[in-house]
Amino acid sequence: MTAAHTVLAFDFGLKRIGIACGDTLTRSAAPRPAVLTGASGPDWPAIEREVRALGPRQLVVGAPYNQDGSEGALGERVRRFAAELERRFALPVHLVDERFSSLEASARLKAQRASGTRRRRLARADVDSTAAAVILGRWFAGEGER
Repeated sequence: MTAAHTVLAFDFGLKRIGIACGDTLTRSAAPRPAVLTGASGPDWPAIEREVRALGPRQLVVGAPYNQDGSEGALGERVRRFAAELERRFALPVHLVDERFSSLEASARLKAQRASGTRRRRLARADVDSTAAAVILGRWFAGEGER
């Protein structure tokens, strides 16, 4: 049996990249602050700070697919992002189908708000990072790219 280790997940977007962290022992995922994506691409220094601070041994990236299973519009950009993560950090990168992860994240956050466990308003960055947690949860459940 291998020792437990940290895993970081990313929900790539054109404006923000949601980030979540979890470990292979508890197999739970928690949102981290999202980072911005600008005209010049992702905020690599912010991503590097997260990677250095958390010390993951693996990375997971949400792969966009359409409802019919075909690759989504951002597919090529996500693959380039995943390849750059692997190049920069020399860590294995896994792709996981991210279909409906933002909807699931939004529903989770709204339920937290309705129950009173979350007091502040929902921001898009919160949804993005919660979507990354959904993606990481799927990876922990054994899902990967088809």
